[in-house]
Amino acid sequence: MTSKLSEGIKVSVETFYQPEFSNPLQNEFMFAYQVTIENNNTYPVQLLSRHWHIFDSNGSVREVEGEGVVGVQPVIAPGEFYQYMSGCNLRSEMGRMHGTYLIENIHTHRTFNVIIPAFEMQVPFKMN
Repeated sequence: MTSKLSEGIKVSVETFYQPEFSNPLQNEFMFAYQVTIENNNTYPVQLLSRHWHIFDSNGSVREVEGEGVVGVQPVIAPGEFYQYMSGCNLRSEMGRMHGTYLIENIHTHRTFNVIIPAFEMQVPFKMN
């Protein structure tokens, strides 16, 4: 698991290879990742959007932007957290993702970026 604290928001990510949804013979590798977003501030926040950078070890790079996460724009109270699962497909056995969330302070309506730390996606048999 990897974690990063920025602007009072801690983002932690854990990844899981999904062999049942992968087809190595066709260069299709599926990974799931679980994100936990903890609000360590004294005010409630809302996650407005996400911006991902996805690097595949075959040399390709993708950017993904959109509103919210998994179809929602969660509000996170002080001392609370929001957790979700999502996935990423790669064309090779290894890759990396990182990015930012655009967050709004509900009280002041000030928006700020929170860092999503870089995390690796790696087929288990490649780790040896």
